[in-house]
Amino acid sequence: MKRIVLIHTVKSVYETFEKDLLSVVGNVKIHNLLDDFLASDPADRGFFSIDNKMRLMHDLQSADLTGADLIVVTCSTLTPHVVAARPFFTTPLIAIDDAMCSLAVKEGKRIMVLATAESTVNPTLEKLEAEAKLQKKQVFLSSLCCPEAIVQLRSGHKAKHDKLVLEMAREVKDFDTIVLAQASMAHLQDLVQAQTRIRTLSSPQLCIKAIAERLEHRDGR
Repeated sequence: MKRIVLIHTVKSVYETFEKDLLSVVGNVKIHNLLDDFLASDPADRGFFSIDNKMRLMHDLQSADLTGADLIVVTCSTLTPHVVAARPFFTTPLIAIDDAMCSLAVKEGKRIMVLATAESTVNPTLEKLEAEAKLQKKQVFLSSLCCPEAIVQLRSGHKAKHDKLVLEMAREVKDFDTIVLAQASMAHLQDLVQAQTRIRTLSSPQLCIKAIAERLEHRDGR
């Protein structure tokens, strides 16, 4: 049986991602690691500290010690550091927004990033810029962030979080693609798209599809 380790920083993603993944990939063994400090530390300090990089590396090493076939990090704030860690592991490391950013650049030219955690904004923009270089495509990027929304979500006020995100989305004009920077915003994808009439992407389902494809590839199918 294939084994996957999921590393999370947000409780709401921890509570939903495994179920959604199993509905697609079926018979796999899944282990979860919830480490909210990985995201809260850069949010508090305003930068990703050396200590936090060490903490992430330890979490990745712990995941690797399970004998996992794949390690998936479900926090966009961590994406640059997951990419940097890949040379140190033989186990494939998947970042939550790999597939989303690739598709956003493939389909869009004017891309707006919506976020609720300031620590996620630059990593997402940098990921999109990297994808644009890989695809040899010019894109225009911008971002909006509502930090109060993530505060409400972490306090258990999901409805208030959702209201703030939708209010932020109403400000988006003259873009052809919206990227929801965090997996914790994914449940609003259809509402944002209906409200703005702009193609809206979120990471979880695209990541799950990429995981399924990777597992099939490793099976030789």
